[in-house]
Amino acid sequence: MSEQIVNVEQEFSIKDILKILPHRYPFLLVDKIVALNAEQAHIIGQKNLTINEIFFQGHFPEAPIMPGVLILEALAQVGGILLHLRSGREKIAVLLSVNNAKFRHPVYPGDVLLLECQGVHFSSKGSKVQATALVKDKVVAEAEIMLALVDKRQI
Repeated sequence: MSEQIVNVEQEFSIKDILKILPHRYPFLLVDKIVALNAEQAHIIGQKNLTINEIFFQGHFPEAPIMPGVLILEALAQVGGILLHLRSGREKIAVLLSVNNAKFRHPVYPGDVLLLECQGVHFSSKGSKVQATALVKDKVVAEAEIMLALVDKRQI
């Protein structure tokens, strides 16, 4: 069966992301959603990295690399968008756990980080996604991420 991921580059912009995620600068780590198939529980987000990112100022300033924990946060944000679109429109997805995280290659200023999440399990309380971050088709990080749905008023 062929993959039916819809290219949503022009339909799902930063404005749409801001309506779903509560994060704002400097903690919003997703610039746009480039592919989405809610039925197959698959989503790909994108983060364009520049030297102006605040974390590059202090994370090895002489040889700046993106902190691994922020790559995981970016993946969790994309997973949260998928969870929101599938089940929790009146709720917010929050990070519950990260398992089997592996960092394969550093991420540098100028890289385009693709953030891919494949849903493994969804319920009324949250989800589990298999998350992979890529730069130029090279896996830079991967993890299993669990997200919980919480009422917006609880945050």
